[in-house]
Amino acid sequence: MSDSPTPSFYDAVGGHDTFVRLVHRFYQGVTGDPALRALYPEEDLSGAEERLRMFLEQYWGGPHTYSEHRGHPRLRMRHAAFAVTPDARDRWLVHMRDAVDGLALPANAEQALWTYLTTAADSMVNTLA
Repeated sequence: MSDSPTPSFYDAVGGHDTFVRLVHRFYQGVTGDPALRALYPEEDLSGAEERLRMFLEQYWGGPHTYSEHRGHPRLRMRHAAFAVTPDARDRWLVHMRDAVDGLALPANAEQALWTYLTTAADSMVNTLA
């Protein structure tokens, strides 16, 4: 019997470096997608990249840097100013799928991450037009 605690998902999949790779690859896709890129008001996506990485790290059991810098995530509120259509969600998921696939995670970890990402993306849709 082991006294060591079960590692968090964050630790189990490789910690900070894994989330840096995931989010960086995702934003490489966003940069090349004019329709999706138009939803990002910042000319330089590094701020958005850092915020998403911090959020995902915190959500999956890593450091609470996101909340320390930004407060409660309030994802729907933070995205309310943007017209997140089903097409935008689908485009977001295409780039995120590529990023997740690039990690080559164990199947159970990949499935847990993908299930969360698709649920989160669905919940961000706020307009049909």
